[in-house]
Amino acid sequence: MSLSQQIEEKKNELKLLKEELSNKRSGGNSLILKTTSSDVQSFNSSPLKIRRNLTGHLGKIYGMHWAQDSARLVSASQDGRLIVWNAKSTNKLLAITLRSNWVMTTGFAPSGKMVASGGLDNVCSVFDITDPEDENLSAFRELNGHTGYISCTRFLDDQQILTSSGDMSCILWDINSGSKITEFLDHNGDVMFLAIKPGDSNIFLSASCDGTTKLWDIRAGNCEYTFEGHQSDVNTVSFFPDGNCFGTGSDDATCKLFDIRVGAEVNNYTHDEILCGITSIDFSLSGRFLFASYDNFNCYMWDVLKGKEVMVMEGHNNRVSSLGVSPDGYALCTASWDKDIKIWA
Repeated sequence: MSLSQQIEEKKNELKLLKEELSNKRSGGNSLILKTTSSDVQSFNSSPLKIRRNLTGHLGKIYGMHWAQDSARLVSASQDGRLIVWNAKSTNKLLAITLRSNWVMTTGFAPSGKMVASGGLDNVCSVFDITDPEDENLSAFRELNGHTGYISCTRFLDDQQILTSSGDMSCILWDINSGSKITEFLDHNGDVMFLAIKPGDSNIFLSASCDGTTKLWDIRAGNCEYTFEGHQSDVNTVSFFPDGNCFGTGSDDATCKLFDIRVGAEVNNYTHDEILCGITSIDFSLSGRFLFASYDNFNCYMWDVLKGKEVMVMEGHNNRVSSLGVSPDGYALCTASWDKDIKIWA
């Protein structure tokens, strides 16, 4: 047998193996957690209550992000401002006036020394907030390179930041030089959200309007795996606390849980009364609960194992655009188009 014939034979074997793997995945039980956890006792959590109201924005709030100290958070509003808050005292620590009112996202650096924003101006602006007394703070770096709106910004550290965009790409930037390090191109629709793996900033997920979520390795620069299952835009994604699974939220009115190790869906979260899209999700520190915000002005708390609704959090008067669990796990923050931010515990 010639070398070319051997190569062709191996290609056919590989093709058959891929088809077999695909058939097993598609034929598997996507609700495997519900089945295997049937004997696990339901967890009756105490109802979360609103403990703090952060008021001060004059326009719709589109994004929020906790600092690692679990005391501060940053919010982005279409009043053209970023506000850094003390979530415990409700005091405004810093207000940053942006060059563009059309901001869509914000992010806190792990060090707590920087924040970033992005929006319809296609620019990611990075701010040094180590001097809170600076009343005329301007961006010390503006990252230009996307040809569509910036949908999400996430710092890896004080030197690098990831951005996602409506131009169907994600970009890793060198903050100091303002230059692109790597461009990630594999989506066929707007990229809406990013999530960096806990404990390993080389791995991240991207959620897209093409209905997929992709797993990337920054070192390789390539998509490692594509997760399918949603019937509409995937608006948000969040890693499970151990980094082996992740959740997604979509305009198809469902949240899903995927296991990276098997490359498959293992649970979903929905019921017949929910007919609107999900805007944002996050897990409790233990991973037992999934929090999701919806276009119907409410947030839902789901039992991750059983796929059941635990409680509905009502309190906002407009679309809840963003939510996040504090890094210490003690509080949940929700931000809304009603111009308010609420802290739940």
